[in-house]
Amino acid sequence: MTVPDSVLVVGASAAGLSTVEALRRGGYGGAVTVLGAERHLPYDRPPMSKKVLAGDWEPDRARLRPEDALEALGAEFVLGDPATALDPAARTVRTASGRELRGDAVVLATGVRPRTLPGQSGLGGVHVLRTVEDALALRADLLAGERLVVVGEGVLGAEIAATARGMGATVTMVGPQHAPMAAQIGPLVGSRLAELHAGRGVELRLGTGVDGLTAAGERVSGVRLTTGEVLPADVVVVAIGAVPATDWLAGSGLDLDDGVVCDAHCRAAPGIYAVGDVARWRHEGLGGLVRLENRTNATEQAAAVAATLLGEQRPYTPVPYFWTDQYDVKVQVHGVLPPDAEVTIAEGAVEDGRFVARYQRDGRTTGVLGWNMAKRARLLRQEITA
Repeated sequence: MTVPDSVLVVGASAAGLSTVEALRRGGYGGAVTVLGAERHLPYDRPPMSKKVLAGDWEPDRARLRPEDALEALGAEFVLGDPATALDPAARTVRTASGRELRGDAVVLATGVRPRTLPGQSGLGGVHVLRTVEDALALRADLLAGERLVVVGEGVLGAEIAATARGMGATVTMVGPQHAPMAAQIGPLVGSRLAELHAGRGVELRLGTGVDGLTAAGERVSGVRLTTGEVLPADVVVVAIGAVPATDWLAGSGLDLDDGVVCDAHCRAAPGIYAVGDVARWRHEGLGGLVRLENRTNATEQAAAVAATLLGEQRPYTPVPYFWTDQYDVKVQVHGVLPPDAEVTIAEGAVEDGRFVARYQRDGRTTGVLGWNMAKRARLLRQEITA
């Protein structure tokens, strides 16, 4: 493969910036342009639901790099101008302002956008959480309101509930699963997480769906469950997952199916690559298409694509990893935790609040979860790679 003379990165968050940094670390001296939809310099998203929402950090503290470090990369950052179309053959991207940007290689790193509920748009007091503006708007409403309903019991919903309780809000969490994050960590650890939230004062209304929102004038007044019951609310956060930001790629000819579909090298078409939350690539180790929404993958996948652009031909086969911080608990997950896995406590004890759980299927370790035992979980991760 010929090293491209220029690279255009579409997306200025963690995956996009990490691509640029990995290229420069690898000795790439060509022209690099980074196109970002938001006006902000690249910032980290995990602190939005924790430190920034809580008010412990000013938003600038979540910046991924200081301005002088970005300048040292020798890249052109074009911010506040969303991409609207891609011509893969010409490797050209058109933007909302009418710009046309080109690269000999194009890396797609546009991430995801939050799912919403019907009737949510334009209703005061209803929030999603993805951007700096989202975090600040939610914080302002939480400080003014008293009753928060979190619609969604996944990672983001659980983190928001924990942060809001720390701010003194009255919090109810609602969703179809029977425990927070049950789909990600299984029923055994999920039930422990439910006990954690309940013990901190979160009202759990799980195992039921949401039918819609109620309003008083132009502001939300409650969340209507599928049972017909209405949960009163001053503030509502909708955290029901996200969808890959691929609308702008309609008509491009790329394979779009729950993300930008790529080969084992994260290549979507000749000269076109995808990284981070938007990429759905063939994982040769897991034997199928995979899309991961987490900070670690954004960095690792970016490094893999940069290496490919610089001439390496190695498939991207990471051991999946994510973490979450809720209250004084840190959970780290390595590998894959199938719903039918046999779960055993490998070290520590659940009742002590420090343990490592091993997830096995057909006698093979597929995943490891650490609950306030990060180092031991990392060591047991070797069972997965073996």
